[in-house]
Amino acid sequence: MRLPSWTRYLLLLLIAGAGGGLAILAASYLYLAPQLPPANQIREVEYQIPLRIYSRDMKLIAEYGEKRRQPVSYEQLPRPLIQAVLAAEDERFFSHNGVDIKGLVRAAVELARYREIRSGGSTITMQVARNFFLGREQRFLRKFNEIVLAIQIERVLTKEEILELYLNKIYLGHRAYGAEAAAQVYYGKSVADLNVAQMAMIAGLPKAPSAYNPITNPERALVRRNWILLRMEETGALTREERLAAQELPVSARFHAASPEVDGAYFGEMVRLQAMDLVEEDIYTDGIRIITTLDSQRQQYAVKALRDGLHSYDERHGYRGPLKQVDISQAPPLPALTASDTEEPPEAEESGEEAPVKDKAALQQTITGLAPQVAAWADLIADQHRIGPLHPVIVTSLNDDHAGILFRDGKRARLAWDDIRWARPYLSDKYVGDKPGSITDVLTAGDVIYVRPVGNADNRRWRLAQLPRAQSALVSLDPEDGAIIAMQGGYSFTASKFNRAVQSERQAGSVFKPFVYTSALENGFTPASIINDAPVVFDDDKLETAWRPTGASGKFYGPTRMREALYRSLNLVSIRIMRQIGISQAMSTLKRFGLPTDTFQRDLSLALGSASVTPMDIAAAYSIFANGGYRVTPWSIVRIEKEDGDVLWEAADVIRCESPCLPPQPLELPEADSTASNNDETDDTTPVKPEPVMAPRVLDARIAWLMNSMLQDVVRRGTGHKANALGRRDLAGKTGTTNDQMDAWFSGFSPALVATVWVGFDNPANLGWGEYGGKAALPIWMDYMGPALEGVPETQLEQPSGIATVRIDPDSGLLARPQNPDAIREYFIEDQVPELEPPLGPAGNNSAPEQIF
Repeated sequence: MRLPSWTRYLLLLLIAGAGGGLAILAASYLYLAPQLPPANQIREVEYQIPLRIYSRDMKLIAEYGEKRRQPVSYEQLPRPLIQAVLAAEDERFFSHNGVDIKGLVRAAVELARYREIRSGGSTITMQVARNFFLGREQRFLRKFNEIVLAIQIERVLTKEEILELYLNKIYLGHRAYGAEAAAQVYYGKSVADLNVAQMAMIAGLPKAPSAYNPITNPERALVRRNWILLRMEETGALTREERLAAQELPVSARFHAASPEVDGAYFGEMVRLQAMDLVEEDIYTDGIRIITTLDSQRQQYAVKALRDGLHSYDERHGYRGPLKQVDISQAPPLPALTASDTEEPPEAEESGEEAPVKDKAALQQTITGLAPQVAAWADLIADQHRIGPLHPVIVTSLNDDHAGILFRDGKRARLAWDDIRWARPYLSDKYVGDKPGSITDVLTAGDVIYVRPVGNADNRRWRLAQLPRAQSALVSLDPEDGAIIAMQGGYSFTASKFNRAVQSERQAGSVFKPFVYTSALENGFTPASIINDAPVVFDDDKLETAWRPTGASGKFYGPTRMREALYRSLNLVSIRIMRQIGISQAMSTLKRFGLPTDTFQRDLSLALGSASVTPMDIAAAYSIFANGGYRVTPWSIVRIEKEDGDVLWEAADVIRCESPCLPPQPLELPEADSTASNNDETDDTTPVKPEPVMAPRVLDARIAWLMNSMLQDVVRRGTGHKANALGRRDLAGKTGTTNDQMDAWFSGFSPALVATVWVGFDNPANLGWGEYGGKAALPIWMDYMGPALEGVPETQLEQPSGIATVRIDPDSGLLARPQNPDAIREYFIEDQVPELEPPLGPAGNNSAPEQIF
């Protein structure tokens, strides 16, 4: 049958139009393709990955960078997430060639009608083209460019590779780029650990990361999420029952900062600054990894010990009251407390993960799953934030044996009277009020307070707390090479970024005395030398009044052996030693310890620790005692490498040497092959490893051993005797306290580990009566060294040749006769063994005059 003429004309017109359209598209492709970047460049894409700093055992310490991104492979992406993304963005992704004609037609109609594209017509491949090669402006030419690039990309990459690129590149709000980063930001866990509702929430973000953000716009985010779950049912990814169950779940997202595995922010910041001078790469975007010397387990011990020690000090000095008092007269009554409402204290630092809400009635009432009454109370403390282990809570009720408290997330707990009764009212740094007789003496309903988790695994509970006013720093080194094993520069980096471990220069007090005693041993003194512990007055034209130094106890011991004077920390003995050896000689010794002598006062007060030093200075100097006389330089970075493992910088080897140290001789290499090209480019991936660092001997091995022996007596019988509770015989150290108890120190070691602790106020002030180094700083040191040395065998510093062991008279310091019943053992350098004491008198003792300095 022959078609009517008008039908033939219409068919020819349609064919011509289609041909013209195809010709236009072909011409556009031929015109645009050469002007666009080659699609195969996408195989060479490098993501902007933040700088990450790790401990030696590869635990994350810190992350720095504008973009949070953690690339994952296609195989690591959970299938429900892929199904959710395809349901939301590109249902026909696996069947088209990069362009979805139906979607493009819809977008073209919207652009013509509304002068903007409302529903979008871009496939996932087109979005990849835009994100990697083009901008985001809604222009018709850009859409053609997307089409051309999408077709080219589909020829270069598989569908799985395109999805992998997309789900690692796309921006998903709150600085999160890619699905894995979004899972960490919104839920604090890996994308593989999310439930289907959470995956659908992330799948809804590419369209509008702000408008559909579950943190800033939870209502709109919930609508979008539920629509995606419905689309997943329509595409067969979910059954109806699975979709309904997922839609019932609340919006559980909340912001999670980068979650370090190790609490080491002070250390991480120090390392970040050091790394900027070591490599030329853009360390914030090139995926640089820094592996450090930090021991993750010991760092956790250090942080806990420091915080517990500051809380113990703080509790001794009274309760300063709540953070604030809020009016609860209009707050609704809370429902009865159930097990699902209870906030249990964590066994370790929390990950910040939000527990699922199980009360279905509450689920139906608010978008976050909280009952309206609970949400109203939680809003009262919405402006409060956690600091380290301190959780802000509001007191909801008072009972005879406990107070009811509510956390920012709506969880509730009981605060027992035993964990409140410490709170005597603070009056001043020296005085506290009477002990409270009941909970109402301390707390009132509506108080906003801090609580912290305490107790062992069998008795975890919450305890009333406050942000300590005093501060502390702890530094721990490996004495063999100076590697920083643990470091905490304050209570919390969030509360104060000032790193007291390396930035705070404070007077050292008696922790400085071992250096003075070392100088004395180098200048003819022995552990048995007798020095008079008696009052002394110094007149100085530079001072308004005469200087009358005293001891901490106000007691004087008279003639005292130098060993005993050190473990009793006798000030007058230190001054007389300094006076005898001379300040210049002492300064020479101090300089060999690596101390900043240029800033020290050149007067006798130096004997009492008037010099200002950092905890790192002291820890490095004490390492010389621990390792037998070698000066090591503290260091923190093992290597700096790219994401693929290529090493950019590596730490130098540390080599011990006897003074004077000679630099290692370079290896004699064979002559280069004359046929080799002289135009070869330098390999940029060659590790940059500096020349070895020398650790020179700065202390005679015999003197180092004698000082180690004397410092062990400080722990065994002196001001550091509390450390005997650790049950080790290889510990040595020294307490330190400055005038008016403004600074408290303890620095100690075993041959395997050195640690120094400082406690004080940032603005120097009296710590309070009795707050000496042995009370304020030593417990922190013990709480760190105890677990840090667990499993480490006890070892003693090897006794060098040239040491003599003899029995002496404890009063005269002379070599004891065999019949002397009071004789004690002492060690000497062989040519310094004292003379034999005179014969014993009728009373059983000798009457020889003592050699007193």
